[in-house]
Amino acid sequence: MRFSLRLQLALLSLFLLAIPWLGYQYVWELEEYLRAGQEQTLLGTARSVATALHERPALFDSQAAYLQNVRPGTDLYAPEMPSPIRLDGQLSDWQPAAHLARAYSDEQVVSWYDPSSSQSPVSMAFTHMVGRYGQYLYAMFDVTDDTLVWREKNSLSVDQSDHLLIGLINNTGELERYVIAPHQAGWVNAYRLTGDTSRYRAADNALEIQGHWQPTDDGYTIELRFPLAMTAGSLAFAMVDVDDPIERHKQYAIGTANPSKATELGTVLTPSPEIERILAGLKYADSRVWVVDRHKRVLARAGDIQSASGFRSPLGNKSGDSLWHYIEQHWLLPLYYHILTRPPSDFVDELEGAYALAGQDLNSALTGDAQTLWRLTPDSKAVILSAAYPVFIDKQVMGAVVVEQTTNGIRTLRNRALEQLFHVILAVLLLGTTGLVLFASRISARIRRLRDDTESVIDDNGKIVGQLPVRPRFDEIGDLNYAFSDVLSRLQQYNSYLENMASRLSHELRTPVAVVRTSLDMLESCQDTTQQAQFIARAQTGLSRLSKILNSMSEATRLEQAIAREEPESFAVVKVLTRCLESYQYTYPQRQFVLSVTQDKLTANGSGELIAQMLDKIITNAVEFSRPDDAITITIYREARHLITEISNPGPLLPQGMKKQLLQSMVSVRPAGEQHQASQAPHLGLGLHIANLIAGYHKGQLSISDSPDGSGVTVRFSLPVTSA
Repeated sequence: MRFSLRLQLALLSLFLLAIPWLGYQYVWELEEYLRAGQEQTLLGTARSVATALHERPALFDSQAAYLQNVRPGTDLYAPEMPSPIRLDGQLSDWQPAAHLARAYSDEQVVSWYDPSSSQSPVSMAFTHMVGRYGQYLYAMFDVTDDTLVWREKNSLSVDQSDHLLIGLINNTGELERYVIAPHQAGWVNAYRLTGDTSRYRAADNALEIQGHWQPTDDGYTIELRFPLAMTAGSLAFAMVDVDDPIERHKQYAIGTANPSKATELGTVLTPSPEIERILAGLKYADSRVWVVDRHKRVLARAGDIQSASGFRSPLGNKSGDSLWHYIEQHWLLPLYYHILTRPPSDFVDELEGAYALAGQDLNSALTGDAQTLWRLTPDSKAVILSAAYPVFIDKQVMGAVVVEQTTNGIRTLRNRALEQLFHVILAVLLLGTTGLVLFASRISARIRRLRDDTESVIDDNGKIVGQLPVRPRFDEIGDLNYAFSDVLSRLQQYNSYLENMASRLSHELRTPVAVVRTSLDMLESCQDTTQQAQFIARAQTGLSRLSKILNSMSEATRLEQAIAREEPESFAVVKVLTRCLESYQYTYPQRQFVLSVTQDKLTANGSGELIAQMLDKIITNAVEFSRPDDAITITIYREARHLITEISNPGPLLPQGMKKQLLQSMVSVRPAGEQHQASQAPHLGLGLHIANLIAGYHKGQLSISDSPDGSGVTVRFSLPVTSA
C-alpha cells in the first residue's frame, strides 16, 4: 500500500489534536489547585470568625447552648423574621418561616385535668412556631378544635374556656405564668397568674403580652408578641381545651411543655444579635457565614449563598464592536459552550431559612476538628464548599462557624481560561495544519520534479542523454539533487570511458599485434637466418608488449588484494621516501631531481614497500610528462600531524574538469605528439589509480593540480604520522 508524503504529513498533523487535550488537562489541574486554594481560604475565614467568638460565653448563655440535649418541640427556635408580624390573626406573615412550624396533638398532652377522661379522644391539635423581630418574640398558633368555648363576659375565672397558658423563667430566675382567655375574637392581652401553680387565678393584667385571637372554620388562630427581655430563655406554651360551654370543665392541655413546672420548661433559641453584629461585616466577604451552637441550631447568619461565588474573575466579557468581538461572541463562544457549562445564575438552596445545620464537616467541627465539605445543590446546578471550625469556651466546643461559598467563581475563571486556550488552539491548529499541508505539498512537488528530471536525462535504452539541472542546496532534497547530478555525471563519464575503452584498447593492442603479424609474415617468406632471427626478435617484442598490457590491467586488482592482506606496521616514512628519490637519479639520468626535506625522523603506520610503489607511480608519471633535462622538485615537510610530500614537474597542464577523474581507473589524458608517445610502455591510466589506492590504505590523501606558477603539475600526498 502506498501513502504519499502529503497523506503521511496529514496523518502526523493529527497529533496536533493532542494539544487541546493537554491544554484541557492543564486547565483542570489549575482548577484543582484553585479549589484547594479556595478550600484553605474558606477554612481560614471560618477560623478567623471562630477566633472572634472564642472564650465569650455570654454569646451562648442566653441561647441555651449549654443544654446537654435538645428536646424537639419543647426547645423552641425563633428565627429572625424578615418583616414585623401584624397581629391580625392572619398567618400569611409567617410564610417565610412556615417550614419551621411544628404540629402538636395528642402526643404532646402535658396535663389531664380529669384523670378519668385521660383515655378519651383528643379533639384539639395545633401548629405552632415562634419568631423574632427586633426585641420582640412572636408566636403563632393555628388551632384545630371541634368546639370553641369563649370566656364568659364579666367572669373572673380565666380557666373556664379555651385558653392559652404561658410559662417562663424571668431574669431573676422565677417562674411566671400567664393566661390568655378572651371572651370574643379580636385583640387580646394576657393576665399574669399568681405564684401558686396549683391555681389559675389572675393577679393582674400583663399588657406587654399582646395578640389577636381569630376564629376559623375549624378552630381559631392566635398571634402573640411580647418582649424578649421578659424571659431568660426558658419558655413553654400550652393550649387548654374546653368543649362543654355549660359545664366548662378543662379536659387537657397540649403544649410545648407544662407551663406550671419550671423544671419542665423548654428553651427558646433566638438568633443572637450580638453574634449577628460580629458577623455584620462579613456580608461583604463574598461568603455565607453561619454560627451554630453545639446542638447545630443556628445562632446567627450573614451573607447570601447566591452571591457567594468565591473567586471573582478579573476577565470579564469585553465589550466592543470589532470584527473579532463579533466572531468570538456569535461563532466561537456558542461552539465552545457545547462543551463548557456556564455557572448557574440561580440554583436551589436547601438551607434557605434553615434553623439547624447538618453535615460531616459540622459534625467534625463539633468534635473539635476543622473540616471542609463539598456538596451539590439539590438541582445539581452548583457546587457548594463549606468549611466548619469549632468555637471553644473553657476548652469545650460550644458551637461552630460554618462558611460557605459556591465554585461559580472558579468555574467562571476556568471557562475564561478555556476560552482563551481554545482561541490559541484553534489558531495553532489552523496555522499548523495549513503550514504542514503547504510544506508537504512543496516537498512532494520538489521530489516529483526531481523524479521527472532524473527520468528525463535517461532514455529508454538506459543511456544518459542530458544533465540533471542543479537546484539550490537549501536542504536535504537539494543535497539529493546535487548527489543525483554528480552520480549521473560520473556515470556519464564512466559510460564514455567504456564506450572509448574498446578504441583505446584497440589502439594500444594494434601496434604489438601488427608487429607480431608482420614479423610472422616476413618470417615465412624469408630464408635468411639472420633476418629470421630479427623477425623473431620483433615478434617477441610485440608479444612482450601485449603481456605488459595484460599485466597492467590486472595490476590494480592484484594490488587491492595485496593491500587487503597487508598488516600495517610502524616505519620511518621520511627515510623510505628519501631512499627512493635518491635511486631515481640513477633510474632517470636525463632528469634532475631536486629534493627538499625539513623533517627526517617521522614514522607512520602502514607499509614502506607500498609507499615506495606509490612514489614510483607518481615519479614515472612526472618523468613521462616532462622533457629531458627538466627538474622534478620533491618537497617533504610536516604540517600539523601530517607529512606532506609534493612532487612537481614542468609540463602540460591538466585538462579542465579532469582533476578528480585522473585518480580513477582507466583514465588517461596523454595528448598526441608528445614525447611519451614514443614510450614502449602501454598507457591504460592505472598509475595514479594505484597510487590513490595506496594513499587510501594509509588513511592519507592524494591530489593532483596545476602548479601555482602554471609551469606544470604538482601531486600532493598527505600522510598522517604517529611520532616525530
